[in-house]
Amino acid sequence: MRVKQFLFAILIVAVLAACGGNEPTEIPAPTVVPTHTPPPTATMIPTASTPLAILVLPIDMDKTTSDLYQKTVYDLAQVSGFRFQVRNQLTQEDVNDPTLKVVIALPPDPGIATLAPTVPNVQFLAVNIPNLTAGGNLSVLAPDNQVELPAFLAGYTLAMLTYEYHIGMLYPDGDQDAVRAVNAFNNGMRYYCGLCKRIYFTAVEYPTFLSIPTTEDVSLHGGYANVLINDRDVDALYIYPSIATDDLLTYVGTQGVYLIGTRMPPTRPGGWVMTVSPDTVKAIEIAWPQLINGQGGQNVQSPLGLADVDPGILTDGKLAQVQFILDELLAGRILTSNP
Repeated sequence: MRVKQFLFAILIVAVLAACGGNEPTEIPAPTVVPTHTPPPTATMIPTASTPLAILVLPIDMDKTTSDLYQKTVYDLAQVSGFRFQVRNQLTQEDVNDPTLKVVIALPPDPGIATLAPTVPNVQFLAVNIPNLTAGGNLSVLAPDNQVELPAFLAGYTLAMLTYEYHIGMLYPDGDQDAVRAVNAFNNGMRYYCGLCKRIYFTAVEYPTFLSIPTTEDVSLHGGYANVLINDRDVDALYIYPSIATDDLLTYVGTQGVYLIGTRMPPTRPGGWVMTVSPDTVKAIEIAWPQLINGQGGQNVQSPLGLADVDPGILTDGKLAQVQFILDELLAGRILTSNP
């Protein structure tokens, strides 16, 4: 009996030992790595005392251009901690706002010459508004009067695009500024092609030029373009701005040649490569620091920029090359008077 009890006790111990080996192993919980969520960017909340900038735009300005000007000044105002408003006209009540610090106005003139003297603590920038003189709290962004740089860039670009450099220029006879542009156009081509050696001999030396008498009827200017295109085998033209009317540019655009100008007609002519025109937006950005710091009476010069580029003619690589040359010209590292 005792033996049976002893064996039974051993059996119980063995069973308990076996059960203990099957106890579940504790698996540690996965480590949670805390993430850092950056706080939202602080946004300026304007108050009634926040300085104000007003942009005055004509009511009939095309939407694309209007949006560009509005975005430009809005962005400048935001960075500087200014409020921003747009007007189509400007009144004495508007400028009497004690928080007003800057007014940027485009044509037609909203009466800046009358309004500016009444609020000497407000800085005004007149953009391409004629008959205004910089002084006091009025800064003036005048229409661009550069003639050599656009001509140089046109000569350079058209030489790049044409076979055997068959390029030409029309200009008004007796205009000394136009004569300087002729020289710059020639130098632009030479800068691109060096000696410009051609494979085939031609009786015409390129670039070729033709002057139009100032007494000539404007309606006959197309005939002078035909002389260059048909008689002198020109494949690309630059027409001096003072004679580059919409009608002339539109007509030349039907003749199968490339065109570069300083202003494109409302309807794009055929073969229009690009426009070399004042970059008014860039000029406003340049003038802004002086305006918000109360430095008035500035004559602001618009740097030139490229617009209306046809990517089918001036591909990305060529456009980058032309932009590089323009940047060098603006920096004074290339002189239009010397190839």
